[in-house]
Amino acid sequence: MSHDDKLIDLSAERDKRVHDLNDKRLNEVRQAFELAMPLKGKKKPKGKPKKR
Repeated sequence: MSHDDKLIDLSAERDKRVHDLNDKRLNEVRQAFELAMPLKGKKKPKGKPKKR
């Protein structure tokens, strides 16, 4: 095989693919979490004012 530049390291490519799939799953979970508990959400209303 004199065409070494065309050889592909399948294990490295598989690792990249697995990493991409994990990143995709992480982004989906992060988006779902932000919908459930927004980081920049509404401020909590303060309780009733004290009676004098």
